[in-house]
Amino acid sequence: MAGQRADDNGKTVRIGTRGSPLALAQAHEVRDRLVAAHGADIAVEIDVISTKGDRIIDRSLSQIGGKGLFTEEIEERLTDGRIDIAVHSSKDMPTKLPEGLALSCFLEREAPEDAFISHKVSKLSELPKGAVMGTSSLRRRAMLLRLRPDLQIVEFRGNVQTRLRKLEEGVAEATLLAVAGLNRLGMADVAASVFDLEEFLPAPGQGAICVESRIGDERVDRLLSPLNDADTATALACERAFLDALDGSCRTPIAGHAAVGADRIDFHGMILSPDGKQWHACRESGRLDDAAALGRACGNRLRAEAGDAFFADWGGSG
Repeated sequence: MAGQRADDNGKTVRIGTRGSPLALAQAHEVRDRLVAAHGADIAVEIDVISTKGDRIIDRSLSQIGGKGLFTEEIEERLTDGRIDIAVHSSKDMPTKLPEGLALSCFLEREAPEDAFISHKVSKLSELPKGAVMGTSSLRRRAMLLRLRPDLQIVEFRGNVQTRLRKLEEGVAEATLLAVAGLNRLGMADVAASVFDLEEFLPAPGQGAICVESRIGDERVDRLLSPLNDADTATALACERAFLDALDGSCRTPIAGHAAVGADRIDFHGMILSPDGKQWHACRESGRLDDAAALGRACGNRLRAEAGDAFFADWGGSG
């Protein structure tokens, strides 16, 4: 079946996705946009696929393998033709994809910022000394400790609802969630406050839904073309090139955000030690058609500036 479409009558598009409420909301958004663009010419089905990252929730991502944990099973079905496209959060995607697959479409980006969530205080600076903060993200951990080295960080795996429940149960006094995810779930009011991008850089790709498909599938490319947002694709080309230059995965505290203007792109990137005590940052601006080269140059610059010893402490970049 390898290389065949999931539906050979040319009308059905089968979407593969994880089964969390947020993943389903993202898949439904892609479905709705496909139907809006093509109407009665297509039928869209959603195939919910369990991934290793969803099943193993008692350990951090860095301990069990990194970003690919949320994509491997989905990509297997995409490669062999059981699904036509896969819908992902861009920040979950490794920079190296399986042979024959590509990120072929980016929906218009939602808010890239992180939200501060707490029932006790409204922002990070108001937490008492030694407060317990819950997160499973090495980037968020490092960024938090950079700002507040007194904090105690505890592991907080699971989907949005699971993490909010842990907060209710008192496992931690506060946590962080992506603003985009809360918005897509209709839960924006959960945020006590939102971090400024200058203070707290997001993960590369945060807030952007991407669609993965088979290279050379002209039918799918044609169907996805109206959904692709050029500005988001440009920003992600920059951010993912930065990540790729640093060999980044969920095992590495890397942050970065590209802002796209009318004819220029502005990028701000950072790498941190896991304890937040050391960091290196870069800022660069350039032409839109140089987005990927700009991101890669920033990544290479930080790698050279930090030196090999800095990366050795990460325990492998996966």
